[in-house]
Amino acid sequence: MSKMSAISPTQLFAMIILFELGTALVVPIGLGAGTNAWLSILLAMPGGIILYILIVYFDKQYPTLILSGYIRKIVGAYIGWPISLLYLVFFIYNSARNLREAGDLLITSSYDQTPVVFIHAVMISAVIYVIHKGIKVLFRVGEIYILIMLSLGIISNIAVIFSGAIDIRNLLPILGEGWISTIRNAYPNIFMFPFGELICFTTILTHLKQKKIARKTGILAIIASTILLSMTHAIEVAVIGAGVYNRTTFPLFTVITTVELAEYLQRLDSFVILALIIGVFFKMTIYAYAASAIAADIFSFQEQRKLAYPVGVIIFLVSVLSAWSFPEHNNEGATVVNIVLPVLVAILVLLLFIHLIKKRFMTDRTI
Repeated sequence: MSKMSAISPTQLFAMIILFELGTALVVPIGLGAGTNAWLSILLAMPGGIILYILIVYFDKQYPTLILSGYIRKIVGAYIGWPISLLYLVFFIYNSARNLREAGDLLITSSYDQTPVVFIHAVMISAVIYVIHKGIKVLFRVGEIYILIMLSLGIISNIAVIFSGAIDIRNLLPILGEGWISTIRNAYPNIFMFPFGELICFTTILTHLKQKKIARKTGILAIIASTILLSMTHAIEVAVIGAGVYNRTTFPLFTVITTVELAEYLQRLDSFVILALIIGVFFKMTIYAYAASAIAADIFSFQEQRKLAYPVGVIIFLVSVLSAWSFPEHNNEGATVVNIVLPVLVAILVLLLFIHLIKKRFMTDRTI
């Protein structure tokens, strides 16, 4: 790790929050959680914290290696290389998914006459530029935009609250379907999205300057983002009801368009659009960075920055060609959340057991 690429704990804190919010702010979460979506988010948080602690543990054991590096170290190059390639493909695909969701919301809300290819091209150009500049630039920008994101959230929530659109009865009865249903929504659905996506940070922590507080910083960021997500989705359900919440493609956008405060504060949908653009930009950029980092490692590229262009182009093509409609896009997303991502998280857990066994074996041989 060079000093030029080092990131601070404050920057890591801001980036984890931006990453966790991402598209999770504006799309329905929990696949039918309804009135208990906010509670399922809170219940999924411990799983996210445990996953992050696992990521920090690997970084502590292999401080100079990213995910693909310590995978090969633990299971060997012949097995580790294809596993690393699997993570690379996943990171590229999920970056493309975030780009697609941002493009579809922009077209739905304001740019219905603009070709989706043009919107995607503009957004991915910014991603390529930032990745080429380096991770330090990305995290410095994140420090600024977290303040903008929080300001947008505060203004929007105050407007919704004072508009009188909130109906607490829409959140009742709490646990109407029982604990089992709420927990099933939390695990694996909400645990995997957005908490399971933290596996991206297996390529980030190696750049952290003060690694002693990496665990504390990340846990605090996860708690903060969980509270923000839970509160936001509770407000969404309280305004539009569980039925509309589950059927609507972008419930936060639907909520904010209903706000009228004193007949002069209207059309706050631009706030939602701006929040989505900020969240999606940082989330898909982290995914793109993780993909370029793993590609540089497994294909032995000396300069990772040069991979920004091919990785960006692939993400752009996948975002346009992966699904022909948004319902098809959502079906693919359900497959990713329920099958692909759980497998990748399970691989990390399996790597932990193999590492501990090898470590114990080496200790016994030393004795």
